[in-house]
Amino acid sequence: MTHPLVNQLRFTRSEWQRALAGLSADDARKRFEPMNCISWMVGHLAWQENRYWLYFAKGQNLIPQLEPLVGYGRPASTPPLDEMWAAWELVTGAADEVLDEISEDMLPSFYKVDGKPVFEPIGTLFHRVIYHYWFHTGEALAIRQMLGHTDLPEFVGSFPEWANF
Repeated sequence: MTHPLVNQLRFTRSEWQRALAGLSADDARKRFEPMNCISWMVGHLAWQENRYWLYFAKGQNLIPQLEPLVGYGRPASTPPLDEMWAAWELVTGAADEVLDEISEDMLPSFYKVDGKPVFEPIGTLFHRVIYHYWFHTGEALAIRQMLGHTDLPEFVGSFPEWANF
């Protein structure tokens, strides 16, 4: 059975995609400083999922070029949207295999890198990723409004069947 935090992350990803539907490649690269552009955000979230679910969990760095381009604390960049979506899709697809194996008893444990535990337990990593998506979803929608886009999502979309009580 899929852990509820995994379901939450997958729903959050779907809302991220919904918020960016119809975004042009040109608009995705526009910056309103000090914010990063939306294409950067797509790559940045791919970088985080790659780091947590592939590198920390399995020792795999599926797309090492994300770190210098869109990693935390790196200089601003305006990468092409199609490349960032391709990276995001590759990473999230591979991460889903790891996420499908998550169980309740794993949440308080730590992934280890080079024999040392990473900075937070697995359960907290889930919260970081989910909240990170919501942070950038709001930021991206604000940028889209500044670009004059209309008919944008105004609230969280319809919940999937698993979320209904």
